[in-house]
Amino acid sequence: MKQNGFTFLEVILAMAIFAMVGLTSATMLSTVLDSRDKVNEKNARLVELQRAFLVMERDFLQMSKRTVRIDGEAPLSGFLHSNESTYSSNTHGIAFVRQGWSNPALLLPRSDMQAVAYQLEEETLNRLHRIFVDSIVGEEPKIRPLITGVDNVDFEYFYVDKWVSELGGPELPKAIAIEIELQDLGLIRREFLVPGVGQ
Repeated sequence: MKQNGFTFLEVILAMAIFAMVGLTSATMLSTVLDSRDKVNEKNARLVELQRAFLVMERDFLQMSKRTVRIDGEAPLSGFLHSNESTYSSNTHGIAFVRQGWSNPALLLPRSDMQAVAYQLEEETLNRLHRIFVDSIVGEEPKIRPLITGVDNVDFEYFYVDKWVSELGGPELPKAIAIEIELQDLGLIRREFLVPGVGQ
């Protein structure tokens, strides 16, 4: 009695087709997973930037005309400082006092004003603040990392009718711009209004 079956060549051909389909499927799955990881990475980066700029906008929009004392010394002149008062010798920084730090019914032993600084340290833009506006000797600032992968940070100030790179005196500018050079996205510039200067 004659028996029907697959020849050796047909089996080899079927196995080759199955292997090709499996390899194609694995390659497509790997591509999809890589794309998903890249999208998630980009999304996390954008969320980091948006959160940082929201924090900056809140601080700049509540900037106050309040002088500060560093380590019990005499009050610094002016209300906005770029280098010496940013809690370290780092030259890429800005410091000021903001109001509106929530303290309902003054239940906490501090005011509703906050000394704030932005500073570039080891490729990370940090936000620094102290519990008390006038810091005491030995008090370390609280550090909150905002943006990672930063190569450079520059600030510009809008006085009268033009942007300048240096502070123009003791008074507050009408607006402040921050330029951040990121390792992955290049140069980003954001401009923030400063309250109470008649803009």
